[in-house]
Order: sequence, then structure tokens, then C-alpha cells
Amino acid sequence: MGLLSQIQSPRDLQTMSIAQLEELAREIRGAIIDKVSRSGGHLAPNLGVVELTIAMHRVFDFAHDRLLFDVGHQCYPHKLLTGRLAKFEMLRTSAGISGFPEPSESEYDLFRVGHAGTGISTAVGMARGDELQGTSFVPGDRQDGKRVVSLIGDASIVNGVAMEGLNNAGTLKRQFLVVLNDNGMSISKPQGAMAQYFDRVRVSHTYSDFKKGAKELLRHVPGGGYIKEAYHRVGEMTKAAIAEDSWFEQFGLLTVGPIDGHDLPTLIEFLTEARDIDRPMVLHVKTIKGKGLDIAEEDATKFHSPKAFKVERDEQLGCRIEMKSGGRSFTAAFGDALVDLMDRDESVVTATAAMPDGTGVVRAIEAHPTRSFDTGICESHALDMMAGMAKCGLKPFFAVYSTFLQRAFDQAFQESALQGLPVRLCLDRAGLVGGDGAVHHGFCDIAILRTLPDAVLTAAIDESSLVASLEFMRTWDGGLSSVRYPRDDIDERFGVAEPFEIGKARLLTPEFSDLDAHKPDVAVLAYGTPAVAASDAISLLGDEYRVALYDARFAKPVDTALLRELAERQIPILTIEDHSIIGGFGSAVLESCQEMGLSSARVVRHGIPDHWIIQDSRKDQLAQVGLDADGIARMIRHTYAPSEHACFIAKPSQRTEPKAAAQKPSLGV
Repeated sequence: MGLLSQIQSPRDLQTMSIAQLEELAREIRGAIIDKVSRSGGHLAPNLGVVELTIAMHRVFDFAHDRLLFDVGHQCYPHKLLTGRLAKFEMLRTSAGISGFPEPSESEYDLFRVGHAGTGISTAVGMARGDELQGTSFVPGDRQDGKRVVSLIGDASIVNGVAMEGLNNAGTLKRQFLVVLNDNGMSISKPQGAMAQYFDRVRVSHTYSDFKKGAKELLRHVPGGGYIKEAYHRVGEMTKAAIAEDSWFEQFGLLTVGPIDGHDLPTLIEFLTEARDIDRPMVLHVKTIKGKGLDIAEEDATKFHSPKAFKVERDEQLGCRIEMKSGGRSFTAAFGDALVDLMDRDESVVTATAAMPDGTGVVRAIEAHPTRSFDTGICESHALDMMAGMAKCGLKPFFAVYSTFLQRAFDQAFQESALQGLPVRLCLDRAGLVGGDGAVHHGFCDIAILRTLPDAVLTAAIDESSLVASLEFMRTWDGGLSSVRYPRDDIDERFGVAEPFEIGKARLLTPEFSDLDAHKPDVAVLAYGTPAVAASDAISLLGDEYRVALYDARFAKPVDTALLRELAERQIPILTIEDHSIIGGFGSAVLESCQEMGLSSARVVRHGIPDHWIIQDSRKDQLAQVGLDADGIARMIRHTYAPSEHACFIAKPSQRTEPKAAAQKPSLGV
């Protein structure tokens, strides 16, 4: 029986020898590689933190102390050490466990974490909270108090929120440890001056360089007094590894390292000394992203979060990787379309925030490197930068996951929409995203952007309409604009899309082009790719109902002429969207009807219900909320005859939620 199968909780690490811990690290890597190779998931970032995670759980008691994750996709080893091995086989499914920290799974997970930069700030909050309640660790006074550790990595230290957290962490007068997992990577190669700084540190310092004795630190820097006090309290090993003139010292944090993040004895010794230091401290740990799997080490970007894959090794041909392939994705289609825009129009520029591969911008970076930018994990900065370029007369396209757009809403408001500047937002991963679950769903972009005066919001249903929407945005200079599309393969059943015309929908069922001659029983207005599932639903219904299907195209402005035409003919309307039922496209339709004095009594909305949808395949998630063909067919029946057909009721996730996050069933209408 292996060591990993014997781990019921981190307490089991206390009796293990270093040799056993090193064997355990090998077993954890093997379990992660085996699982991710079969199902997909976050691979390289988890392989890089195995020894670090073991060492932290060996030294601290995180059932009592506080462990705050940043960039939660580094949590697989943590989950395997905290009693979740049995469910690891069902990782990223509703029957198993989340790929991110999840409080409903374990007392060892404090926050649901999916966005970068938050760990230090939440850790500062818990440190202050414990102080106020008299439960914090105090050397020589409250030895049994709670210690606080924030693990940050994958280059999220450059995020603006992380900077704010560090600024406040330096004012603490208690134990507070930031463990910086420095793997020289973000999701792709990190960008910016901070990344260059860490490169210099890694090149110019090795562990042996720090054997140089004690010196007085930070004579004229705010917070320096705390550091000098802390310096005299640490052990000799930590003194020898203090990084003088460290960038973090400017925030008032004693800085140690970099140390080898794969050397378990060294990690345990340093963490043991850091555990009892009563001042804020950074332990700089150098790791290798993808450690233990050569192909992941060589291409950590490709293996950051791969699909299922198979490794074949041949003595003559070497190593070959086979990944499950699907159809053409919206991301690939966007990347090609963006390059075409840039080929044709020299004023087009683009940016992404650490997601060149994930958004498809990598193609533009290769084709037009002087007009394409990767800012690192800095969505707010990226959007402001785009606004500045728009002010210069350029045509900026900011490619960002819908879920990460939330981080730049203030900039979309203040620096783009308020100024009337035509920044173009290209929102990948819109709607339900599958295995990443609730932390990454793009379910509120319509709601937040629709509040901005003069904003124009579009959605694509296939590659042809995506190309047409991007061309429309290229020539639209009236203010902020956006296009949303999902993490999906493309279905091209609807043929070549005609050019976008502001506020005009597209009829997908030409037999209803004359509503007087051929009046439908129901008109379905689909915003984005739910049009594909709606088309399948119509096929399921057969001759049962006459259904007119429209590609709505615009959530702002909606097609008011179409709404008036349908209302005047008393044709029931069903709106469908892969977005929250609150504040989305359906809400825009209701509001437009009210503004025009039209009855909305026969308008039915269908979208993502008002409760959290946990991790699973995107297909299963869509079925869960009734946005698959069967669910939409039920909604069409209900729209036609509400009194005869029960509407679709989306059931909350089966997971038992904490009381504070208790959820109630919500209608999908």
C-alpha cells in the first residue's frame, strides 16, 4: 500500500521521515499526472507545489491556523493531503471535488478561490480578525493562537489587488507569512518590470549566496523598524538567507530567499523558523512549474490546464503527446479573425491579461508583435491601457475571459464608457464553463455592461457571426462595445452571416419571414450560442409547434422593431441566454417592452438560474439549468401554453452548502 493512500489528514505527515515525505511527493505527482492525463485539469501549476504543500502542512496545523490560497488552481496536492483522495478520481465533476479551494468540501479550505491576487488581502483580513477576537498567535503569550499563511504564485504577485494587500500587510505587528511560489511563469511567460526583477533575483542569487552574516536593514524605509526587530528574532538559518534590498522590504516585510522549493528538508527548516516570527514576512520559494513531468517542464504553458492527453515515448522519435481533439473552437476562430483585422487595418491593436493562448491573442502576437500586448495578470491596467490607445485614435480589442472582465468593470465604466472611447471587449468563456465551475462562470457580463450608457453588446453564435461582429466593432466608434462567445466548439449550421446592423436581430427560420402569411406559435429570441440548442429543440418538437427562431445579436440595443412586430401580432416570446436570468438579455427585452408601452405578459425568460452552478462538464451544466435541447423544448411548450405545461425548474447543485451560503431552488424563467 502506498503512502498517499494512508493519508487521512495532514496530521499523518508528522510521523513521516524525510525519505517518506519525498516518496509521498512522488506518489502525489503520479496521482495528479494520472488523473489529469485522463480528464484534463490544471497540471503544471500543481506539479510545481508538491513539496511546498507537504512542507507547509508538516509545519503548520491548518485545521487551526489559516491557509489562504491565491490562484486556487495550485490546490490539488493540498486536497490530496486533506482527506480527499477518494473523490480525486471525480475531480472537476459534481459527483467529486472542485479543482479550486472549496469550503463546503473541507475545513482546510477557507475561501472559494479562482481569481488571482486576492490571497494576501483576505489573509490580512483574517489576521486582523483573529487579533480583534484575541485568537491570534502571540509568541510567549498565546502559543496556541492562530497563525496566518498566504500562498501566492503563478505571477499573480503583480496583480493590483496583491499590491494593495502587501501595502497593508506591512503594517501588521503580528505573525504573518506570505509564501511566494516563484516558478518564473504566469499561465504563460510573465510580463512586466516585476517579472524582470524576479528573473534578476533568480539569476543573481543562489542559496549559498546568503551565507554572508547579518547587516542592518532599511534605515530610511517606512516599516523598517519592524523589520529590524524581526531580524533579531529569527534563527541563524533565516538570517543567512535574508534578501537585502528586496523589493518586498519597501512594503515593510522581512524577505527571505529565494530557497529551493523542491528541497523538503530546507523548506521544513525555513517554515519552522518563519512559523514563530511575530512580524510580517515573505518567504521567496523558487519552484519549477510542471516539476516531475518533463513535457510539462519544457512547455508549462501548454500543460497549464490541458485537455486529456496521452504520452507516447519512442527511442527513435522521442516523446510525442496526443491530446483529445474536438472541433474548431471559438477561441481559435477569434484568433484568426483578429489577425485578419490587423492585417487589413493598421490602427487595430490588441491586448490580453496573461491569457495569450487561452484567448487566441497568441496568434496576433506572432503576426503583429508591435501592436499586440500581454500585460500579465492585470485586467484593470490592460483595459485602461486600451482606453489610452483609443484616445490616440487606435482601435483597441481587449481579449479577456468573461469572468475576469469583472475585475476591470471600473475601468470599462470610468476610462472607456464615460469618456465615449471605443474600446472593444472580446469576452471568451462566456456563460457556463464546465470543470472550472462557479469561480470561472461568465454569467454576469451582460448585466454589468448593459448599465453603461451608449455601450453596444453583441453575441456570436458561430464563426461566421463572430467574424461579422468583430468587423462591426472595428467600425463602431460610438463608445464601448463587446462580443461574447463560449468555451465551445463551433456549430456552423446557420450558414454565412450577413453583416451586423446596430440593434437588428437575424431570422434563422426563413419560413417565418412574413409573419402575416406564416404566423408562428412561439418566437424564440436566442442571444448567442443557445440558438444552436434552440434549433435542436425545435427539431425535437417536430410539427407540435410552429417556432420562429431569431439570433438576437444585440443585448443593447435590442431589436425594438422586432419586439413591436411580435407583440402586435400577439406572438409569445421566449428569450434564451447562457447568462444569469437577472439583468441579462431577457431583462433587456422586458424593459424595452415596458418602455414602448407593449405588453410583456407573454414574454418568458430563460437563462442561468439564481444559484451557483458547481463544476461539471459544460454539457451537463447546460442540462442542469435547462439550456440544452430538452430543457428549451419544455420552455417552448410552457411559453405557448403556460397553464398546460409546467415551466422548467432548475435544481440547485447537489452539494451541501455551508449555512451561510444556503441556496433555494430558483425558477429558470
